[in-house]
Amino acid sequence: MNVASIFTQLFAVAASVLLAPLFSGWVAQCRAWLSNRSAPPIWQPYSRLRKLFHKDAVIARDATPLFRAVPYMLFGVMVAAAAIIPSLSTDLPFASVADAIALVGLFALARVFIALAGMDIGTAFGSMGSRREMMVGFLAEPALLMVLFTSSLISGSTLLPTIAEALQSRALAIHASLAFAGVAFVMVLLAENARIPVDNPTTHLELTMIHEAMVLEYSARHLALVEWASSLKLFNYACIGFALFLPWGLAGRADGVLWLLPALPPLLLKLLVAGFAIALIETLSAKLRIFRAPEFLATAFLLAVLGLLVHLMLQH
Repeated sequence: MNVASIFTQLFAVAASVLLAPLFSGWVAQCRAWLSNRSAPPIWQPYSRLRKLFHKDAVIARDATPLFRAVPYMLFGVMVAAAAIIPSLSTDLPFASVADAIALVGLFALARVFIALAGMDIGTAFGSMGSRREMMVGFLAEPALLMVLFTSSLISGSTLLPTIAEALQSRALAIHASLAFAGVAFVMVLLAENARIPVDNPTTHLELTMIHEAMVLEYSARHLALVEWASSLKLFNYACIGFALFLPWGLAGRADGVLWLLPALPPLLLKLLVAGFAIALIETLSAKLRIFRAPEFLATAFLLAVLGLLVHLMLQH
């Protein structure tokens, strides 16, 4: 581990943390354009975070220390996840101690604690949202693992930087297994990030909320950290998709301070396309009823398993 590698790691994490709200603002802007509405400024998430950080927090009387600690823990977990996902470079020293399976564990850890925080106050909506969130996670995690297993069999490793390097070195071609896995990954991304058709991040109807129902009691800096962590989670999932299916443009081994700059334009371009694609899917889809969500995620799991089986069949 040299100084250049450490700089690469720190720069990649800082870029992820700073670009995450911008990516969420871009998705919201695309949704407004596609719905023929006036689009909010792309920097609106930054303004909202700044406003929330300057407000005084209002905490329920029955809140335990867990309720206060969860926003900080949630944000920290998402930053840790960003440290092992190759967004700009594959030269990530921290990634060598955590593979893709550990990454799924980090997302599961964040889900468990935000669900506990939703039930901590004892409100009906918080408990309902927590139960629904755990149900979605229980169904989405196996599908995500199958997607990661398919890519790991192709590259021979479960480390995301190694997977990205292996796929980056291959000639541009359509792999049937990755095609099935890609569709499954998009479905998991929508479910895990509270997007339509599984959830609606802009809903005001309490009975249909999942993620928002768990954070109704948060305010000020706590709500700012939760929203920032949500944006960072969406950004992380997008970068996982880039590493698995579009790894081109990533920088290799560090050899200088300015060496990372050429990797920024490809990342921004992929984020522009991904944000528009997410907004387009949400605009063309209708929110599913909660009892239809298991069918949606079961389809994602079957597609991921089909991709794995196709890869194994083509190997023999």
